[in-house]
Amino acid sequence: MRPIRSHVRLSLLILSALLALVPVRADAQDAKSPPKVRRQWVTFSLEWLRTQPLHFENHPVEDLVGQEVGEAQRQTFDYESRDGLTRVDVIEFRRGGSGYGLTVYPFGMATGATFGVRVSAEDIPRIELDIDGPALVSSYLLEDARALDLSVGVYVADRAPGWGLGSYAFVAGGFGRVRSDVYGRGPRYFGEGGGGLTAGPIGVVLAVKIAWNQLDLPVSHSFLTLPIVLRGQVSF
Repeated sequence: MRPIRSHVRLSLLILSALLALVPVRADAQDAKSPPKVRRQWVTFSLEWLRTQPLHFENHPVEDLVGQEVGEAQRQTFDYESRDGLTRVDVIEFRRGGSGYGLTVYPFGMATGATFGVRVSAEDIPRIELDIDGPALVSSYLLEDARALDLSVGVYVADRAPGWGLGSYAFVAGGFGRVRSDVYGRGPRYFGEGGGGLTAGPIGVVLAVKIAWNQLDLPVSHSFLTLPIVLRGQVSF
């Protein structure tokens, strides 16, 4: 009987030990922290722009005509002065364009909000006007112009580990320079914001940017642009 009792006692001890290990093993698994999101420091982006004009009759049309104008109704031209002596025909406002940019996160970006500094370059729409009648200029042609911008902003990310799907948003403001071979250089000021999706280092962002552009030639004038931007980006 003693050998049987010994075997039973030994079996009970082994079973008790195994049962004691089960909750410990579960607790150990629960204690494991979730995979960490790798911190990113730099984002490179390529951009496709579709630019809309804003208050075009005020800037640059009135700046170039030298007096108040209004939209022409059912005419072959687009704007005319209040006295009807000057007519403005918008021959072209090219909406399509492209650009590129580099964003640096001094404190890194993982999840949550962070600070970012961005430099970018983008096309300025080609604008061609024909002006008939009393005005400061008789025609206007802005082409091959580009903008070089610097901005600071807040960037918010909700990224997933690895190649998981995450989200990304930002709001920023800054200043830059308009460069034109014909009309020289001038300052510009802008604000922008947008958001999109990320998977690992790759992201797609839809953004909107409103910019106030100024040039001194052929006369001092300004114009507002509102590009809608589709941005493809890679972050490291």
